[in-house]
Amino acid sequence: MPHQVCMVSDFFYPNVGGVEEHIFNLSQCLLRNGHKVIVVTHSYNDRVGIRYMTNGLKVYYLPIRVFYNQCVLPTMICSLPLIRYIFIREQITIVHGHSAFSALAHEAMLIGHLMNLRCVFTDHSLFGFADTSAVITNRFLQISLFSCNHCICVSHTGKENTVLRARVESNRVSVIPNAVDTKAFSPDPRNRDNNFGSAVPISDIYESIFISVNRCKNRFTNGIFFVCFFTHPKVTIVIVGRLVYRKGVDLMAQIIKEFGPKYPKVKFIVCGDGPKRWLLDEVRERCGLQDRVELLGALEHSQVRNVLTRGHIFLNTSLTEAYCMAIVEAASCGLQVVSTRVGGIPEVLPPQLIYLTEPDVPSLIEGLERAMDDLARGCAVEPFECHRQVSSLYNWNDVTQRTEVVYDIVAKDKSKPLGVQLRCYINGGVLPFMLVVALCHLILRALDWLVPTKTIDTAKNFNQKTFKLHQILKK
Repeated sequence: MPHQVCMVSDFFYPNVGGVEEHIFNLSQCLLRNGHKVIVVTHSYNDRVGIRYMTNGLKVYYLPIRVFYNQCVLPTMICSLPLIRYIFIREQITIVHGHSAFSALAHEAMLIGHLMNLRCVFTDHSLFGFADTSAVITNRFLQISLFSCNHCICVSHTGKENTVLRARVESNRVSVIPNAVDTKAFSPDPRNRDNNFGSAVPISDIYESIFISVNRCKNRFTNGIFFVCFFTHPKVTIVIVGRLVYRKGVDLMAQIIKEFGPKYPKVKFIVCGDGPKRWLLDEVRERCGLQDRVELLGALEHSQVRNVLTRGHIFLNTSLTEAYCMAIVEAASCGLQVVSTRVGGIPEVLPPQLIYLTEPDVPSLIEGLERAMDDLARGCAVEPFECHRQVSSLYNWNDVTQRTEVVYDIVAKDKSKPLGVQLRCYINGGVLPFMLVVALCHLILRALDWLVPTKTIDTAKNFNQKTFKLHQILKK
């Protein structure tokens, strides 16, 4: 059964990240399956108003100011008339919010619930329980999910975390992992920076020296003492992600600082931007690594594959992660993945495709050295075999089918009267927020009188066949 879905989040293109990619790819697959999908987000610089993306995906860039970290200020009231207008104009039946950090998503779900629309929320992150920011965020998430019909988490660890911190019934939470477009992230070993700092081919650099029992007794294997010395090949380590604290930028900086003098043949490529970029700039300048640490800044998602294929190893230093899209994309491009063992990351890739470490500098350095040794010995999984394994594990069609099942379930849910909704807030111990919900309800009733639904024009749906015919005639 076709649905009219509105994806809502503060995080969308031209911003780059896992949430943005998830929304875009899921929307594209839903459009191909015959559903109507629009995206609502805030404006990005001069990108304001309505824009059309691939396959006629309509995006509303609302003229709302960003408050902090690409999120709007949660007012609940100021954006209500505009969001109501969009829901009515586009004849939306399901509101799908993304990311616990997105104030716009929580506002839209509340407004949609008061308009008797069905609400689905996808949680892409993990939170703690002790620090002040986590306590406040968890409380707001609990309040927001009172008005949500169903939740989706991207890993089983994420589900356990959401059920605990938001006090949601486990039967209202489904686990649907992210996926990757493996056609867009294919290996290209010829693009690797094999000759970084030298014209010597990588195949000629590997060197092993075995010293017999008469010369050294450092290692013992099957009754024979020997030592292995490896002259490491020229290795490029790629890092892709937002440069924020929870992505482990402090660990990145320390690793770069220690790897610089220890491995002169190692180069780092960092793709991404954020408030912690200054730390990497400072380390690069102080250690004199300008020629070996390349900071590319934020890139279009279409350019990420070209960056990944330049590397041999992908490094992820996240301190908390429900599901890491970047490591799946890197593995799909044939890179050896070294990552912290946090959150849902151990669920993402099979053991032969990832080196899991503790979230500290010594463990990460050890993981990188293991990956480099395997590359030098030729023990690492071949890039195209790595790509094949990822392709068999993740695809967006499977994710879309499972999401459609959730939509079908929530479409059958009965609408809750206002009294039942308010009782949920009272039982949850959030009496002040009940007053906000009541005020929003009164404003909606006033808007129904001032701007009746019948006076709002219905938007025409994008016609894929007509568009393709127009493109052919234009050529």
